[in-house]
Amino acid sequence: MSEIPQPPVHVRTAFGATEEPELLDASPLWRCGPIAFRPVADPVESAWVAQVLATLEVPRLRIGRPLRSTDGRWVIGGWSAFRFIDGRPEPRHDEVIAASLRLHEATALLERPRFLNGRGDMYSVADRAAWGEEQPELDAEKGGRLFELLAASRRDVQLRPQIVHGEGFGTVLFSGDADPGIVELSPYWRPPEWAAAVAAVDALSWGGADPGILERWAHLPEWPQALLRALLFRLAVNAMHPHATPDSLRGLENSAHEIGKLL
Repeated sequence: MSEIPQPPVHVRTAFGATEEPELLDASPLWRCGPIAFRPVADPVESAWVAQVLATLEVPRLRIGRPLRSTDGRWVIGGWSAFRFIDGRPEPRHDEVIAASLRLHEATALLERPRFLNGRGDMYSVADRAAWGEEQPELDAEKGGRLFELLAASRRDVQLRPQIVHGEGFGTVLFSGDADPGIVELSPYWRPPEWAAAVAAVDALSWGGADPGILERWAHLPEWPQALLRALLFRLAVNAMHPHATPDSLRGLENSAHEIGKLL
């Protein structure tokens, strides 16, 4: 097993960190006292996210505020930094969805960033496939066959797209009775109902959530179609992912069974 690279000394110094780095669980995140670091894949996107989270105010949601370096940059040498906040993911799935909806009330007026237009990573391709905007080649044995069957149930929706965090499951942090927290934002230009549905599908597929989670949020507009597109998104990711497993597909098949009852 390869070692997870830690932020270099010059990066830590640029963000004012003085303590030695400590790996946070098995993630690529490192903590240096009150400051945490994460590696950056796309500096433009990371800088945009940092600018948003630096000032965003969300009721009953803690945010690990991004930090600027000593020369004012959000990204140094492929790393970004933020204020460490206590917490870890927990199976409090309905609270994750509620936090997602509060977050997206606060991001509703953000403009669509230009970098979204050129994203060609696996998750962006899967997202477009789920909405019928792209037709990538999907491995039939890893979810492509089920994707094709379910895609026939798509119907037009009137939901309003906006900036949403598309990876709520596993990224909302809990610490006892404190408000939930976030330290990241994976931006997509989709309706908030879709982002809530992705969290529900993830929780049902892999997080041990009960099927009732689908009914508990059924008051959201066009919920069955939001769930369908969330499921198609995850199926497309699974079909393209080089490390997809039978267990990951089995969880999605179970969710497809439950969501099919609502379509």
